[in-house]
Amino acid sequence: MIKYNLICECGKDFESWFSSSSEYDLLKKRKLINCIYCNSLAVKKSIMSPNLPSKSNKSSKENKFKKNIKKQLINFRKYIEKNFINVGNNFPQEARNIHYDKKTSKGIYGKATPEETSELIEEGIEVDTVPWVNKSEN
Repeated sequence: MIKYNLICECGKDFESWFSSSSEYDLLKKRKLINCIYCNSLAVKKSIMSPNLPSKSNKSSKENKFKKNIKKQLINFRKYIEKNFINVGNNFPQEARNIHYDKKTSKGIYGKATPEETSELIEEGIEVDTVPWVNKSEN
């Protein structure tokens, strides 16, 4: 399908769909294309631009989406840093101490390898992995 912008001698313009450009030519030759406003057969194709998705527009939307996600992750990081205790690389041991010794804790965060995280989960200790993004907005 192809959409053409058409213009009549009466000065009005309108759009019409055709299965192909050759179909338009055939219908025009047979005088089957007429103005929707005045019914004149003096109708021509007007200049039109192709409707192609803009690569820069698409990348702009993707960049906005990525920036929005990064901003949310930065805000999440700030919340964690404000409300939890950073135990750094001691996270697996501290998590076990809290779990097995039934310590009450404000909550902790820190670093653990994927293997350490798997071990904690196997032991029934609830942990979550959070993407830790840099605070810079760039």
